[in-house]
Amino acid sequence: MPDNSETNFAGIEVARTTITGVVINPAGKVVERRGTTCKPENLIGEIANLVTGLREAGPIKSVGLGIPGLVNRETDRVLISTGLPFAARADIHAELIKATGLRFELENDANAAAYGEYKAGAGRGARDMFYIGIGEAIGGAIILDGKLWLGASGCAGEIGHITINTDGAECECGNTGCLETIASGPNVVRRARERLDRDSTSSLSSLAMEESFTAGDLAREANNGDDFSIMMIERTGRFIGIAVASMINLLSIERIILGGAIMDAGDLILKPIIEEARKRSFQPCFEATTIVAAELGADGVAIGAALLARDSTGAE
Repeated sequence: MPDNSETNFAGIEVARTTITGVVINPAGKVVERRGTTCKPENLIGEIANLVTGLREAGPIKSVGLGIPGLVNRETDRVLISTGLPFAARADIHAELIKATGLRFELENDANAAAYGEYKAGAGRGARDMFYIGIGEAIGGAIILDGKLWLGASGCAGEIGHITINTDGAECECGNTGCLETIASGPNVVRRARERLDRDSTSSLSSLAMEESFTAGDLAREANNGDDFSIMMIERTGRFIGIAVASMINLLSIERIILGGAIMDAGDLILKPIIEEARKRSFQPCFEATTIVAAELGADGVAIGAALLARDSTGAE
């Protein structure tokens, strides 16, 4: 039965194809979870309907919204979102307040996930950390001395756009060979399919040809012992490790946390990330850094957004 005796906080993640919402109580415990399909042409209505469902868990004081794109927290506007351009054209903050009657806190999805891990996940106990979210895109976020560090432009931490291969594929950002063109979920799938076109002997062949095939499926098959999947996961890990080494050398940060469905491969991807980072890092910096997988799973962005909503009200 829902506990209506206390005021809760909601967190919502908007991705390209899905919207996920959670409710946390003031202590940060998740008490409700719901999801729906993302229809960009009716984004405000879909979020408002999800909030209505989340309210069944009890009164909600405010809502955090994690969205892929550059968010200006001072003006509550989405400045850039390649995945959801509607969000940058409209004043979704004002529209959501009008549609729900609730206070909303907008934040970049990687920043929200980082805050969630810092408060309730793999970042607990760290003062400084770097979060890398590997999903449909690759985002990053920096927490220094317990606070999100956004940089002069508001988009610090964009590790997905570090150049890994100067002769690589063109990225949505206009550069070529970004980490995102190699290791984001859709690009891991693309690389797997291209290789399977040349070598169809893997047991993964029929599954990978399905339109719904994802990097998470590849991680699952790797855990099931499929040699091709293990090879693809390990190679992806090495590419990520190159970027991680750059962050270690630049920041000498206490903890690096990696999230996203592909991290479901566990040590099969974490070990090559760590080994590649070890080879390419300045050793004193590497030895001072701990590299771990995220703990909050698929709800990490939503949980972090809810915690930001809670803490922005001074309710902590």
